[in-house]
Formats: sequence, structure tokens, C-alpha cells
Amino acid sequence: MMEALLAALAGLLIGSFLNVCIYRMPRDLSVVKPRSFCPQCNQMIAWFDNIPVISYMVLAGRCRRCGHRISARYPIVELLTAAAFFWSVRYLGLTLAALKYCVFGAILIALVFSDLEERILPDEFTLGGTALGVIFAALVPLKSGILRLMLMSPKNERLLSVADALFAAAFCAGALWGVGALYQKLRHREGLGLGDVKMIAMVGAFLGVQGALLTLIAGSLLGAIVGLAYIWFTGKDASTYELPFGTFLGVAALGVGFFGEVVFNWYSRLGA
Repeated sequence: MMEALLAALAGLLIGSFLNVCIYRMPRDLSVVKPRSFCPQCNQMIAWFDNIPVISYMVLAGRCRRCGHRISARYPIVELLTAAAFFWSVRYLGLTLAALKYCVFGAILIALVFSDLEERILPDEFTLGGTALGVIFAALVPLKSGILRLMLMSPKNERLLSVADALFAAAFCAGALWGVGALYQKLRHREGLGLGDVKMIAMVGAFLGVQGALLTLIAGSLLGAIVGLAYIWFTGKDASTYELPFGTFLGVAALGVGFFGEVVFNWYSRLGA
């Protein structure tokens, strides 16, 4: 339990950095310098006003200098990242598998809120995340995959896992791109952005074909239900409103990854 609590503390710090990325990356700003500042008055934020979650509560969600309200997204991202890190280490221990899901969770949380706020899915997280997913496939072999089904007794487990991750990324991205292209041809307007395609490639690299396809199904259902409900309640025009599909994909991937993969692996270890 102590390891999981320390992981949660690390998650709070990583979540604070993710907030910087969520704000700056869509605006093509450096995430390294200058240090954190208020977007309203542009004044630098003192270190004691930049403590994850605590500073937000102490300041009552407002900038100390100008009184401008600070978005609730900041503590939410920090708490969600802490929860993802705690969950990973709690169920998987101090292992490479836990590190994999910590990284996966952090990437997804950043993408969820970036798409929700700016309708942008930064390549640093989608393409960079895909590369990381393939690397983790070599370190933490995928448990299932199309190629594994074809080769019942693989000679090189890690090489097969990397091949499965690459195949999953390419197949799922290609499938989603095809759906988007068909939609555009039939409706004469863009239905999916390339950011969504790159994002599902990242999910495929981390979770494999099965996890990515389940994410697509769950994300599509979630987007349809929540999106249509939001459009109905707010009276927006369904033909022009841009749905943050990446946000729904991210929420679905978090569910599939953390409740499906992590907990399933934990129960498998208990059974063994």
C-alpha cells in the first residue's frame, strides 16, 4: 500500500505537468519555459501557489494576483493522474507493467482534456504515445493478439509482442480512417480528424487489437449517448457541432485499460 501511495504522489506531480501540456501544446508554446503563469494576468505563479490540488483549495480556485478563476480542470487532472498511478501500482506492484499503465493513463488523461477544451490531440501524445506503446510491448509482452493466435508456440515472445503492437496500431488506425473517409464521402463533411486516427493507433500499441476495438466500440457508444444528450439539452445544431470524439475514446480506453487489463491481470495472478 505504501508503494501505491507514493505512486499517487508522483501522479499528482505528473498531473501538474500534464496541465501545462494541455494548455500550452495546442497553442504551440514551450512546456519547459517560462515557468507556470496565470493566463489572465501573465504573472508568474509562486511555487507555494503551484502545489498540486492543495494550492487550488487554499486559493479557492482563483489567481492570487488578479483574482481570475482557475479552471477546475487543474485539480481534476492531478487527481485523475494520481488515481491512475495508485491503481496501477496497487494492482500490479512495482513492475514494468505498472509503469506501462501509469504512462498510458497519463497520456490518455492529457488527450481527454486537450480534446475537450481545444479539439486538438497533440502529436506528442498520439504519435509519441504510439512509439512508447511499441517499446512497452517489448518490455511487457501483450497477452493476446492476432499474430499470437496464428503462432500457437512463438519462439520469440517479445518480438511477437512488438509485431502485435505494430499490427494493432496500423489496423485500428486504418479501420477508423476508413470509417471517417466513408462518412466524408457520404455526408460531404469531415466526421473524424486525423488526431482521432493517431489516438486509436496509440491505444492499439498499448492494448493490442482486442483492447483497441473494444475501446472503439465503447467510445462510439459513449459519444453517441452523451453527445446527443448534450446537443439536445443545449439546443446546438447536430449537423455543425464538433463532437470531441477523442475525449470519449480516451474515457473508454481508460476503462478498458484499467478495469479490463489491470484488474484482469491482478485476478489472474491471484488465481495462479
